[in-house]
Formats: sequence, C-alpha cells, structure tokens
Amino acid sequence: MSKILLSGNEAIARGAYAAGCKVAAAYPGTPSTEILENIAKFKGEINCEWSVNEKVAMEVAIGASIAGARALVCMKHVGLNVAMDPLMTFTFEGPNGGLVVVSADDPGMHSSQNEQDNRVLQKFARAVTLEPSNSQEAFDMAKAAWEISERTGSIVFLRMTTRTSHSFSLVDVGDGGRGEVPAKPYVKNPKKYVSVPANARGMRFAAEERQKVLSSESEASVFNFAVSGTRSEFGFVASGVAWNYVREAFPEFPAFKVGFSNPLPAEKIRAFAATVGKLVVVEELDPVIRDAIALAGIPVFDYKTELHMMELDVDRLRALRAELLPETATASAGDSGNGEPPALPPLPARPPTLCAGCGHRGVFYTLAKLKATVTGDIGCYTLGVAPPLSAMDTTICMGASIGAAFGMRKAGFKGRLAAVLGDSTFFHSGMTGLLDVVYNKGAVTVVVLDNRITGMTGHQQNPGSGKTLLGEETVATSIADVARALGVKRVREIDVYNLTEVESVLAEELDCGEPSVVVAYGPCVIAAKKAVGAIPHAVDPAKCKACGACFKLGCPAIVRGEEKAPGRFVSKIEPAACIGCDVCAQVCPFKAIASTK
Repeated sequence: MSKILLSGNEAIARGAYAAGCKVAAAYPGTPSTEILENIAKFKGEINCEWSVNEKVAMEVAIGASIAGARALVCMKHVGLNVAMDPLMTFTFEGPNGGLVVVSADDPGMHSSQNEQDNRVLQKFARAVTLEPSNSQEAFDMAKAAWEISERTGSIVFLRMTTRTSHSFSLVDVGDGGRGEVPAKPYVKNPKKYVSVPANARGMRFAAEERQKVLSSESEASVFNFAVSGTRSEFGFVASGVAWNYVREAFPEFPAFKVGFSNPLPAEKIRAFAATVGKLVVVEELDPVIRDAIALAGIPVFDYKTELHMMELDVDRLRALRAELLPETATASAGDSGNGEPPALPPLPARPPTLCAGCGHRGVFYTLAKLKATVTGDIGCYTLGVAPPLSAMDTTICMGASIGAAFGMRKAGFKGRLAAVLGDSTFFHSGMTGLLDVVYNKGAVTVVVLDNRITGMTGHQQNPGSGKTLLGEETVATSIADVARALGVKRVREIDVYNLTEVESVLAEELDCGEPSVVVAYGPCVIAAKKAVGAIPHAVDPAKCKACGACFKLGCPAIVRGEEKAPGRFVSKIEPAACIGCDVCAQVCPFKAIASTK
C-alpha cells in the first residue's frame, strides 16, 4: 500500500486505525466532519457514532478512555466551547486508555460564525497540542498521539485548520494495517475518577506536575526541528499550515518547525535563536507561540504586517517579505519580488444560497410576509438572512435561537417573534432552551425546520433520521413528541411546500401568546435526491407581467428573461435546476407558472 493521496482528515482517520483506536465520537462540523465519515469505513474495528452534540461526544470518549480503550473525539473549533465542561475536569483526572481530541479551527470563517484559535483553550486545558502541516504529518501525529497520551497521562489535541483538513498530499501509511493495542484494564479508583473537592485538590497538583513531563516530551519530540538556510539575518518559527507558507516565501532562511507546540520546546527554540540575527514567528490566528517564546525570555522581532486575523496564504507572507527585505521587492505591480509570477485576479464571488426547491425557503418567505422578527440559528437555514428573503435577525450559536427569543420577550419586546432552528440543532441544544421557555412560562414560537438530516455539513444522520452513522436502523425521534413531553401544549406540524397552510399556521401560532412549536417538515432536496427525475415548472411568457413576485423567493432556478419595462424582467425557470416544488407557482398572482407535466 505505502503511499496514497489523502486529505488531512482522511489521514487522521487512517492514523486512528493504525494506532488501534477503539472508540470514536463526534458531532459533524466543517472542517472536521470527514474524519468520522472515514473512520466509519472501518466498520467493526472502530466503534464510532455521531453524538447529539460535542459535549456528549467528549463524554463518550472519556468513558471509553476510563474503560481502557484508545478513544478519539472530533469537532470544529466552536464545538470545543460546548465540550469544555467535561474536558476541563478530565484533564485533571487524566486518561487510562489514550484520549485524542481533534479540534479543527476555521481561519477566515469559511463556514463558521466566529474565528477563534483553540490553541488558547488547549493551553488552558493543560493538554498536549500537535499541529500538522500536511497530510503526512496528520497521519504520523495521529499515530503518535495515543502513545503520548498514555505515556504522559495527558489529553492530546490535534489542532487542524480548514486548509490542513481539506488539502490533499501523498501519505506513506506503511502496510496500511491495523494497530492492535490491547485495552488497558479498568481498575476501580474513585480518587482518580470521582472529582469531588477532596479528590480534585490532589488532581490539581498532579496536573501541574505533568506539565514538567510534557515539557520534556516537547523538547525531545521529532515533530520539533530546524532546517538550515543560506542566509541568517532572520530565522523563522512556524507551525501548522503557516510552515508551508514560510518555506515558500522565505526559502533561503533557516526555520524552526513547531509540531509539538504545547508545551513549547523553549530550549530548542532558544538554541535556534542563537544561530540567527532576528527571530520571526509566523502563525495562523493568535500569537500563541510568539507569546510563549517571549515569556521564556527569548527576544522576538515584531513586524508590522498584519498576519493574526483571517486565513494565511503565501501572498500575505510575501507582504511580510517586502517589509523584512525591501530590497527584494520590485516595481512591477503584482510581482512577488521573489521570482514568482504575478498573482491571478480573484474569481468572481458566488454568494451562498438555499438550494433550488429547499423547503426552508417557503417558511422564511412567509415569516417575512408576516413581519415576524426571527432569532436564527446555525445551519444551512442561516441563509434565510440573505436578500431577497431577508428573514433572519440574529444568529449566535447552536440552539441560541430559543434562548435569544425568550430573552427578547423578557426584555419587553412586542410583536411577532419566531425562534427558527433545524432538526439536528434542536437535538444538539434546542431542547434545553425550549424546556426553559415552558418552565418559566414564556411566550415564544419555535419553528423547527425538519429536513431529517444534518444538512450544512454534508448530510449526516441525526436522531430524527432513523439511521446511525454506520447506516443502521434506529429509533427516529419525533420532534413533535419531544416538544409535547417537555410540556408544550401547542404543537403543530406543517408541509413546507403548502404555502397556504404555512401562512395560516404560522400566523396563528405567532399570535397565540404561549409556548408554541411548529415542526415544518420537508426533506432536504439533495439528501432525498428529490431533483432526480423531477418534473420542472415553466413560465408562460404570455401570462408573465414581470411583477417580480417569484424573484422574492430567491430561488436559483428562477432567472431573468427579457426586460419588459425598465428594471422589470420576465422570469424564466432553468429546467435543470427546478425540482417542481410548486412554491413559485403559489406566489405568482397571474398563474403564469405551472408544471410541465
């Protein structure tokens, strides 16, 4: 087998298999999702699951570790916020079987509501941080992570980013075989695993002692190393994907690669710094390594080029080169000054939009028509904020739509108010918010957009879909039944493609003055393959008055035709995109749209 082309996420899955991982849990979140999807291919050898949220996933992995198995838990950067509660206690207790956590940051916020550097949280958790720069390192570090965890009694993080997760490179996986590591025996030990204050005080001191062991591990790690250069007035320190950009933009200078970044290999870096004129630290997002180096008393050169926000790329490093080495810059616009060709102009932007025929569209169209204030949530339905729907007012974090709406009510907000979230988000963290509304006698209408899939991250199963990660049949949890069990008296279920029903029910529930849940059901058109063999709709140009009513849906299948009057266009429907959902026909006041059947 030897060398195969793998993404960083695929490489971690392979590394887990090779290291003898027995249990893996996650909640899907870009850019980490594909790790569990690839681990699921090792069916029968790694017990894996989609958990209902990241906190539960962390707890499942912790339980497996306590039982003596090697365990893995994966999440995107904001997911770690959800999982911090069990993590911060277990970092004191320490694993039995090795515990590895993948935290995938999203510099530039390609699919996230914030930009945070989780190396800060990993340091806070007194855990080991390994930072791969490519797929080979992702594989190698994953294989080594469980050994480090068990040898030191510490949790080990693999800090991925969008680029390292999704970029492909050749990986030497050896024979590709399974690492058979026997589970450690579980021994009853309340002093280690029961974190009451009397026990936790001792754990606190033990956790601090482990830091000394981890520092020695970092200093000796093969993942921390220096490469030489032909010039020495600058020396660079970098980690993760930033290492690749430093080597491309500054190939003639020595550089120190930090792969085992927490704790910092301070003495190795001190020795490297003694061989160069000025030490320059380049890292993606927060200056975590830079600050740790400075804290160790090693002088660091502070440059002016801004590199600590958004995703890095080699062009940004070339801007740093122009600052540090102005003599290499040229007068040619767009020239890198490093013998590289000018950068190509950026491609035209393609704004994200709800899919043609998406069931969420009719609900948002109706909420806007009813002039409702909408507290939104995290998912593909967050796109309801975009014109022409413009039907969402807030988005904070998973499940926050309900608490935010209730908070607005408690603050005295008047008028129609809807909390909108998806089915997977409801199971993730919406149920507790809904219970809070019922318990505290709130008056909030909750609209659950139930498409029976976790859509935004690539159509993963959830408790409402009736299938597990491995495709096995399981209980399909009813959102309506859960709402009733929580004490909601007004629970309605609607068909998202029947706009008359949608408007009638939403108007009634928004004005009811008590806790209310509307389950708006319509399967994801991609996951359900509704577009396959669909009979499209078409516009009769003789009947179309170019009123623009259908354009207000924002459906990508509806496009402009000929201009009938200044600024007014006859509509057309692209048959290859249309799934025949009939929503546009329902909003056309002139009956100009109909099925081609």
